[in-house]
Amino acid sequence: MIDLRSDTVTRPTDAMTAAMFAAPVGDDVYGEDPTVNALEEAVAVRLGKEAAIFVPSGTMANQIAVRLHCRPGEELICEETSHVVLWEGGGPAALSGVTVRPLPGAFGRLSLAQLEGLHRPDDIHSPPSKLLWLENTHNRGGGTCYDIDAVRAMGRWARQEGMARHLDGARLWNAMVATGVPADVWAAQFDTVSVCFSKGLGAPVGSALAGTKEQMKLARRYRKMFGGGMRQAGMIAAACLYAMEHHVTRLADDHANAKLLADAVRSVPGFTLVPPVVETNLVWFEVDRARHGSPQDVTRKLREQGVLMSALGETTVRAVTHLDVTREQCEQAAVVVRSLAWGGRAGPT
Repeated sequence: MIDLRSDTVTRPTDAMTAAMFAAPVGDDVYGEDPTVNALEEAVAVRLGKEAAIFVPSGTMANQIAVRLHCRPGEELICEETSHVVLWEGGGPAALSGVTVRPLPGAFGRLSLAQLEGLHRPDDIHSPPSKLLWLENTHNRGGGTCYDIDAVRAMGRWARQEGMARHLDGARLWNAMVATGVPADVWAAQFDTVSVCFSKGLGAPVGSALAGTKEQMKLARRYRKMFGGGMRQAGMIAAACLYAMEHHVTRLADDHANAKLLADAVRSVPGFTLVPPVVETNLVWFEVDRARHGSPQDVTRKLREQGVLMSALGETTVRAVTHLDVTREQCEQAAVVVRSLAWGGRAGPT
């Protein structure tokens, strides 16, 4: 099977596995795991922050950020299809008593013009606006990247309004490669940044949150509170270190493969790329149900020919390129996609 459901399906490479088995370990809750400590230091340096904390998932990293910046009854402002809105189980409200104020974006991206005038006044009737939340790349927006100047402008607005700024950078590595803007330049626009190692970089598990030393000291308390305190975590931290050191630049291959798939999708009547231009490793497209049936029907037909994609919603299919699919496999997947134009089967290639 050619598995294009997500970039989370990757398995450790042989070299990554070797690094995991060779990693020295200790009790991370006591701060004694040398490999976790090395990873946290490396992340902080890469992002230009004072400190970082290793956590099991991107969701936990984001939820710790919510807790750091907001108190119960306060609000964060974000784009309406952000991960923190759609895929974190209502965490801001459930874990921190925080209200989410979602705004419609352009394929996941907000603009300064949308934000101006939105900061709520100091009024006992309103939830105080305390946190601006951006996501880069934006998953549900189609893997889109922000423009760095737009981010700078929104960051200046947030500072002027006395708001903190957080970046959900689960796929920040992809944004770096696609735009050429280094990680520390992106991170400099935010108070805290979360990054993920188990998506495009191919580690089996793990994310990190970075910020000031004082923030990360408090983040350790929240990590423990949320059930994220790990013990001999050095083996998985070693995979993340290896991924960050060896798998960032190769993301350009994933982006090229996604564009190949996008061309195939574009050629099929009744499939519509959303957004129409693929920037990174995510390919989202809408399905004309009258022509092709439901997204589940489409993914079933693809599966029958050896290609896995995700049906997400009433009309949407997503494909994601990653470390474990080769150029040749993506070419074969493109042939299968094109075969759906006439309902036939792809022949041998």
